Amino acid sequence: MDVTVQWIRTSWTKRSRGGEAAARRNAAPVGFALPPSAVGRAGESFVHAVRMDERDDFVPHDQQGDNLKGVDVQLSEADGRLRVLPRVRPMFGVPPRPRRRPGVRLEPGQWVRWRLNYRFSSAVGLRDWSYWLDTFNIAYGPVGAEVFLGAPTVHVDEQGPVR
Repeated sequence: MDVTVQWIRTSWTKRSRGGEAAARRNAAPVGFALPPSAVGRAGESFVHAVRMDERDDFVPHDQQGDNLKGVDVQLSEADGRLRVLPRVRPMFGVPPRPRRRPGVRLEPGQWVRWRLNYRFSSAVGLRDWSYWLDTFNIAYGPVGAEVFLGAPTVHVDEQGPVR
């Protein structure tokens, strides 16, 4: 499968919900240049996972590989198109959101940016609320290193209110 996935997870607590910390969090990129090993891999999958966390001031840390199994997204090919649908996990952390669309179908050369957010509290309420924002940039077909720095073919924003 000729698919490139960039999965960006940003995580924070209530301490980054306002002021300078929130400004730094909100300034975090929604797409990154791909590492050189991602380019020129015709017919192969590639995963670029980027994590940014409040604990280290939202500095990006990345990993790369070719295993799609650890990525929270369903991908399937049919009739020359790629169907993309991120999984919503864990259900207990999902803020209210409208009914989900059934997925997006991409033709070769197209890509989607899909954003989902989550909120969590500790079981007994002793810790602060915590939050995640997952951004999936997924391209079908060969890509250049800067593919996810531009505007996507399709943009899906499933972010709900996190209070």
